[in-house]
Amino acid sequence: MSNQSENTTHFGFKTVQEDTKADLVADVFHSVAAKYDVMNDVLSMGVHRVWKRFTIDCSGIRKGQKVLDLAGGTGDLTAKFSRIVGQTGQVTLADINDSMLKVGRSKLRDLGIVGNVSYVQANAEELPFPDNHFDLITIAFGLRNVTDKDKALASMYRVLKPGGRLLVLEFSKPLYKPLSKFYDFYSFNVLPKLGKLIANDSESYQYLAESIRMHPCQETLKEMMNSANFEGSEYFNLSGGIVALHRGYKY
Repeated sequence: MSNQSENTTHFGFKTVQEDTKADLVADVFHSVAAKYDVMNDVLSMGVHRVWKRFTIDCSGIRKGQKVLDLAGGTGDLTAKFSRIVGQTGQVTLADINDSMLKVGRSKLRDLGIVGNVSYVQANAEELPFPDNHFDLITIAFGLRNVTDKDKALASMYRVLKPGGRLLVLEFSKPLYKPLSKFYDFYSFNVLPKLGKLIANDSESYQYLAESIRMHPCQETLKEMMNSANFEGSEYFNLSGGIVALHRGYKY
């Protein structure tokens, strides 16, 4: 008889069957897609742009290279990478959620970004790309929503070229106790209320707050990357550890 815990996972603070989590997460992002960019600016007070700029700076990406912006949502990173790699390069914006992809495609086309960007609906655990294909993979604020993170990291490793890099930008564990207390208050009291006010959806933002708390800490995620065969894995704490950028290489 199988152990039930082997077939369950976390959806925020709830325990759910593994095979239902993807649908539950999808419902959240279908709900928030239209207001996603506005909410990012409000909830982070614009600081998410600084975190993403730091990610770009750490990418080492060059003209003519291939980038996978995984869980790329509304395309903030894709827009920047598109300009860097130029017409000889290629950026693939991939997301499991078609509502987010539609918002991203519409936004990037409004910005005049066409030609070197493609859009793919894809599950991070089973990426539909050839082995050794991308020079860089970024996943920003998406890994915590993946059901099987180890499987996803292995899938990312497979599609990276030797010498390629993975960058994981994700909410993490604050380094200081006073900051942690303020962050908890903000996440569980302010964030859902703002979600209700701006996006008319407090439940989705309650889940997002809970999912951040259930995500592995900085050192644990680094070890998970090492276990997936990434080398030189390291992380940079941003905003006192509220967010961390992890970087690893495929040699």
